[in-house]
Amino acid sequence: MIARIWSGYTKPENADAYEAMLKPELMPGIGSIPGYKSSYLLRKQAGNEVEFVTIMLWDSLDAIRAFTGQDYEASVIPEDRRKYLSRHDVKAEHYDVAATHQVS
Repeated sequence: MIARIWSGYTKPENADAYEAMLKPELMPGIGSIPGYKSSYLLRKQAGNEVEFVTIMLWDSLDAIRAFTGQDYEASVIPEDRRKYLSRHDVKAEHYDVAATHQVS
């Protein structure tokens, strides 16, 4: 399994609107893409900005490429969301998931 991690930053006044746009896309919307497993949306105040981190879990790099295109490291930001970002990672980071732990 591969974790795709990406960060973007907004001004505080844009944070709620940006978060509202991410939730439908990340949580249920992307679930129909083959190889997608799950995702997390993280949010925190970071000085005079609000940082959002997405962690998306995928079966493989090939599944990520099917979502992103050949340049799988490139960030994927729909045009209507760019206006909310003050800055963002140009490339996503990818990690092999070495272990998971869940408490039921």
